[in-house]
This record gives sequence, C-alpha cells and structure tokens, in this order.
Amino acid sequence: MTDGPYLLGIDMGTGGARAGIFNLEGDEIASVATEWTTHFPRSGRAEQDPAEWWACIVTSVRAAVEKAGIAVDAIAGIGVDSTSATVVAVDKNNNILRPALLWMDVRAAAEADQLAETSDAALKYSGFGPVSAEWGAPKSMWIRKNEPEVFEEAAVIADCTDWLVNRLTGEWTMSVNHAACKYFYDGDAGGWPVSLYEKAGVADVLDKFPKTLLPLGTKVAGLSLAAANDLGLRRGTPVAEGCIDAYAGAIGLGVVEPGKMALITGSSHVMIGQSRTPLHAKGLWGSFTDAVIPGEYTVEGGQSSTGSVVAWFKSTLALKATQIAMETGRNPYDVLNEEAAKLPIGSDGLVLLDHFQGNRAPYSDARSRGVFWGLSLGHTENHLYRAIIEGICFGTESIFQTMRDNGYPPEQIVVSGGPAKSDFWMQMHADVSNVPIIFTRNTEGPILGSAMMGGIAAGIFPDLPAAASSMVHTIKEIQPNAQAHEAYRYYYQAYLDTYPAMKSLMNNMVRHLDAE
Repeated sequence: MTDGPYLLGIDMGTGGARAGIFNLEGDEIASVATEWTTHFPRSGRAEQDPAEWWACIVTSVRAAVEKAGIAVDAIAGIGVDSTSATVVAVDKNNNILRPALLWMDVRAAAEADQLAETSDAALKYSGFGPVSAEWGAPKSMWIRKNEPEVFEEAAVIADCTDWLVNRLTGEWTMSVNHAACKYFYDGDAGGWPVSLYEKAGVADVLDKFPKTLLPLGTKVAGLSLAAANDLGLRRGTPVAEGCIDAYAGAIGLGVVEPGKMALITGSSHVMIGQSRTPLHAKGLWGSFTDAVIPGEYTVEGGQSSTGSVVAWFKSTLALKATQIAMETGRNPYDVLNEEAAKLPIGSDGLVLLDHFQGNRAPYSDARSRGVFWGLSLGHTENHLYRAIIEGICFGTESIFQTMRDNGYPPEQIVVSGGPAKSDFWMQMHADVSNVPIIFTRNTEGPILGSAMMGGIAAGIFPDLPAAASSMVHTIKEIQPNAQAHEAYRYYYQAYLDTYPAMKSLMNNMVRHLDAE
C-alpha cells in the first residue's frame, strides 16, 4: 500500500450510502455500503429520513477507511453524489422539517402539470412536453401548496447532494448539475427561468434555493470540524461540489465528451450523453447547459423502475427461486437468470410494461403504472421474471429510438451498476437495441465519478477529461446477436403498443386513488 494520495467518493443511492476509496489510477482500494430505509406512505409516494442518511454515511466512510488500511491524511479530496430531485427542507438552524421526498416520489403530478401549462421557453429541458413529477421544481411547489407551514419555516429547500455538501462543509451551495437537470436553470439563458416560476405563480420558491451555484468538481470548502469528527477524517480535506448519482456514474464510466452514451443501471435506468451543441426534442430531457462540462450540453433519458421492479419480484413473487437458492446456497438472482435464459424470446407471449413508478421518458407520465399482459396458466415465475427483464430492455430501446429519431444515435453504450453484473441482462440489452455494451474496470461508476470530482477539488486533475484519462479503463464488450435482435422486434412492438392502449385506464385509476 502506497502513501497516497487517495480520493474518497460518497454515493447516496436509493438504497443506501456507499463510500469508496481510490488511487489516482482508478483502482478501488476499499468500498463499503450501508443500507437505509425507504418509506412508501401511499401509492406513488416515497420518503427517506436524512438523519438515517448521515448515520449510514458515517458508518460507510469509517468502515471504508478501516478496510483500506490507510492514514486519513492520505485522503486528498472528497466528492459526493446523490439521487436526483430528492428534496430536503431545513429551517434556519438546519433542522430537517419533514422527511425527504425521494426521487421516485411522484405526488407532485399536479404541480408538474402546472409547470407544463405555462408553455414557457424553459420547458425545452423537458422536451417541450410534460414535466416529470420526479423533478425538484414540482416537488418544491408541492411542499409550498400542501405544507405551507413547512414552506414558510424553511430557510432552504435543497436537493440531497446540496444537503450533504452542507453537512460536510457548513456551506450552502447548489450544484449546477442539479439546478439545470431538475430545476430548469439555464446558463445560456441567464440562469434561473424566473418567467417559468412566475407564470406558475410560485416565484417565491426560487427564494428557498441555495444562492451560490457551482459547477461540479469545484472546491466548496474544507471538511468541517464537526463532520471530520463524525467521519473520522482530517479537518480541512477539500470537498467538491457534487452532482446527481447517475451523472457521477457517467463520469465514472468516462462519458465526459461526445461519442459515448452512459447507461447507469440500478433501481432505475438513466441514459446520459454529451453534445457540443444543444439538442431539444419531444421525448428527451435536456440538453442541459453546463450540467457536466462547462460549455457543453447533456442529453438524458431514463426509466423510473428497472432494478427496483426486479427486486420487488424477487422479494414478493419468486418463491421457487428463493427456495432453491436457500437449499443450494446460491443467489436467488442467479437462479432466476439461469432459468429465464432457458425460455424463448418473448416469454411465451407475456409482456411487461415497466411503469411501476410512472414513466420518465419518453412519455413523462407520472400516472402510468406497471402492466403484465398475456398471462396464461402455463406461465411460471420464470416467465414473469424474463418478461420483466425484456420489458426493461424494451423501455431502454424506446428511449434510444427517440434519441435516434432526433439526430442523436447511441452507438457506444458504457454500463455500470448492479444489473451490469448480469451477463443475461446485459446481453439482452445488446440484442434488443442492436448495440455493443462496454464495461469498464469499475462497474460502480458513481463512487468513482465522485472520487474523480474530489480529485479536481484537491487540485490533482485540471478537469474531468483528465481525471477520466487517468482513472477509467475499458475491460470488455458484449456484442449484439443479429438473430436475437430480429426475434425481439415483434415483442418490442407489442411493448410499444401497450402504453397507448392502457394509458387512460391507468391514469383514471391513479386519479381515483389520489382523490380517496
């Protein structure tokens, strides 16, 4: 073990906090994850407790440093990321006023509609179409309307990353990455789209956001004494302005210049690519100004429920696979993948629509929900599982096709996240979309991307491309199977036909439940 320097990345994902320590070549020295709890008080709602966030971060960081066996003085910089549009409200003493609204919470559907109805030019970021109820702007508006006492008492309404940066440094800043991607901030158009918020009748929401906006990787301040004591780190260690976890994942995959598309897998899927010119089209998010690289534009698409649907299925319906796994000491997912691989393409006529928490792209429909159809008495849990994976891959392809139709063809897909460990799943992505899937040495992109940002804050790297050149390395590719691609085409069309056939039924049901 060398004396360093090392870089610390802290990733606040949906399910917990992961801390990772890396050397300057991108080798993971140690990483530790600690899980926290998500509460689902009603359909379409999801909340977490920031106090639990901090406790898990402390546990993960301390354990990672101990596991690495390094001196804390060898950690040169700290970078952070978190789920996007996970909204926190705090009072003037930084006390949490209510549970955080998690990214997948879509209770703000009416507020999202309110923004869309303004027809403001800023809506180019949402593809000139519906605004996602996941975004931070409608969530902030929901607090204002439905919890006025919280809104009034709130000194700051911020995204999760900004809350963490404040907890680490004592400084309130807002990442340009979060501001652009989830709150409509546009550096090319003068900053905050005041007209959008005014037309929606909520201009005072802007007063609640942190006043200082910083590009990701910028040094905010040194680690505060209180945070250093909690984490067992050196006071004054440079802390970088952070970003959305998926964007940190793209950075950790080396997607920091045009020519590559990141596919960040996990509880959700996010697709991120860079462009040197702006691109705005219906069905696409972005392109967001300065969201990753100053002077460039970021195109984004995403699926709200992917790995989370697989986890739901494993926990609630995969009885046989769970039993086999317990009897043989295997992972239930390995059992499910093995059995599903034996089934024909199309799961014997079973189709899944993957909108369990609404649709992020290309429809931006918070009131859509998951659908299985084609069920027969001959179907088994293995058919259900394969249909889930196929439906997720079809959803990804629908986003890629929207990008192709608007002049942005994904040609080189670089993947990271838990699902990337499944060759069965990744081969299906390659086959359905007819593109190669590329893997880097570190498949947990967000903590590496955050560590890279910590390297910029520490002055080790001048920018993200330099950090990527040093720390990101390709190790293998999965090539598409042309015969399988052709076989998937019929079932992909069946998937595409499902949403318009079911839209009104699903939307009416959600409205009925919301009215109860």
